[in-house]
Amino acid sequence: MKHVLITGANKSIGLETARLLVQQGYFVYLGCRDLAKGQQAVTHLAEAGLTHVEAIQLDVCDKASIMAAAKTIREKTSILDVLINNAGVLGEMPQNASTIGTDQLRKVFDTNFFGLIDVTQAFLDLLGPAPVPVIINITSGLASLTLQSDPAWIHAPYKLAAYGPSKTALNAYTVFLADELRAKGFKVNAVDPGQTATDFIGHQGGAVADAARFVVQYATIGADGPTGKYFSRDAPAGETESPW
Repeated sequence: MKHVLITGANKSIGLETARLLVQQGYFVYLGCRDLAKGQQAVTHLAEAGLTHVEAIQLDVCDKASIMAAAKTIREKTSILDVLINNAGVLGEMPQNASTIGTDQLRKVFDTNFFGLIDVTQAFLDLLGPAPVPVIINITSGLASLTLQSDPAWIHAPYKLAAYGPSKTALNAYTVFLADELRAKGFKVNAVDPGQTATDFIGHQGGAVADAARFVVQYATIGADGPTGKYFSRDAPAGETESPW
């Protein structure tokens, strides 16, 4: 049985992604900052007959929490097949480039960028032995400099000067990490599930189930799958990859 860790997994896209992966035969660790909420998510899945899941306390902004989570999972399995870096924050509003404070920027980057790196590095030793180690970094179309520079793009008016750049940095890290780990067989990609109806953005957008299916599509790739790419459910018509 393959093992997966999903951060920020007690609700929304993270939880639905967990549901789909368990249904496909994976054992899923739900990385949750609030363990009580994680346990509630486990109970919710168990009521649907999905029992190959366990909640793990993991705060991506707390290195001690990350290392404790890695130790806990290492005691349960010698191999982690998939890491889905899903945890993220939108940040306080407004986010105007001319007025946003650096404290606000740092808070968003701590979760969306630095925390993601800390988590990834903490689990590389468990991912390494997997037949096809997969790392998925959940990103956003708002990270794309190409799309943000196009006034005709449907989301062009949304210039979030903390959230957008934090995901742009994440995309850059994805490219570098994928290149470094390519020879070891890793598949590292940035995946944007698209605008989705969650409490993250006031429940506006597409269905959570559709977003989760898109994430799972890239979380379950094989040895012939892509790496170092950026995929979005909102990619321009006719294109498979999204512009950086």
